[in-house]
Amino acid sequence: MLTELKVKVGPQFYLYSQGAIDEVPNLLAEYAAGHILVVHGGVSWEKAQPFMGFLEDQQYQVTYHRYTGECSYVGAELIAEVVKATNSDFIIGVGGGKLADLVGYAAHLVNLNFGVIPTLASNCAPWTPLSVMYKENGQAEGKTEHFLRQAAFMVSDPNLVIDAPVDYFIAGLADTLAKWYESDAILQQPHLKGSPFLALARETAVLCKEAIMTDSAKAIADMKQGHISAEFNRLSEIIFAVAGMVGGLGDKYARNAAAHAIHDAISKYIPESHQFLHGEKVAYGIFYQLALEGKWAVIDELRPFYQELSLPQSLHQMGIYPKDQTVIDAIITFIESKEKVHLIPIVITEETLRQSLDQLEDYIGKG
Repeated sequence: MLTELKVKVGPQFYLYSQGAIDEVPNLLAEYAAGHILVVHGGVSWEKAQPFMGFLEDQQYQVTYHRYTGECSYVGAELIAEVVKATNSDFIIGVGGGKLADLVGYAAHLVNLNFGVIPTLASNCAPWTPLSVMYKENGQAEGKTEHFLRQAAFMVSDPNLVIDAPVDYFIAGLADTLAKWYESDAILQQPHLKGSPFLALARETAVLCKEAIMTDSAKAIADMKQGHISAEFNRLSEIIFAVAGMVGGLGDKYARNAAAHAIHDAISKYIPESHQFLHGEKVAYGIFYQLALEGKWAVIDELRPFYQELSLPQSLHQMGIYPKDQTVIDAIITFIESKEKVHLIPIVITEETLRQSLDQLEDYIGKG
């Protein structure tokens, strides 16, 4: 019987619709917020400002802080310093995934409530109470900070989200697709089938996969035209909300496995990988996990979809395969050290991890 499952479902309040951001003052009143710190980026903030009229209300004292562009320990400490200097009692993060991660971790450090207003659909960071940490130079720390503080709200408007770069949306689709391929084999193990929350996690992962495989082409085409269609709305919500529920319901058994482990590894040890978005590297990671599991037929089934969305399938295809074998050694050692990889019900050793990496490169082709 599974007894140690930690269920963290999501924000206290969620709304994604036209005019949804107008609801934020009611949410701030629920938390008696008056001294608000708004953490934002650059271009995304310029696009978001027309939606943020409530900040001009005289009932609020507002401080603005532009983050460094990374979810880093340095960036979190900077926010903590601003909170103390301004006596802020609530934090609002406006931007993408790294900003959402940063705001969540900073709010955890200073013990404040926070809300997030996503400006794009590229991952489930706005939903989840965890932060993937990076250095200020963009190199991955190889570490994720988990905390118990959920966002007070996650609110956005499709009119804002559709104006984001399409590449981020496609990367979000790939990152969300990984929810199924990373959790499927783990959740099918007999000793895990008795948990109702894990059953919910698996069904949620199925929902994510089926919607992405069915609606992606239409949603991407609509986004390029600036048309807020049912498909675009549905996949946006799946990327930044529903995907977060998979790990929220399933804890470590449904959060991520080898696809994200190798993402973290190449982000840490291959600086050239920084040119690729999180979801693009995870897309390659899906193929790596499938290779590790020996599921070559599934890779064949996915290749047309990958080609349609221009998703990377191998390190050689990405142009970042390390010439120095010590880098490969470091990547393999890093992956093997991660508990989440060993949840996959197969034998995991440094030898099998290296063999799978090489086999995938050969299978996809090095040209």
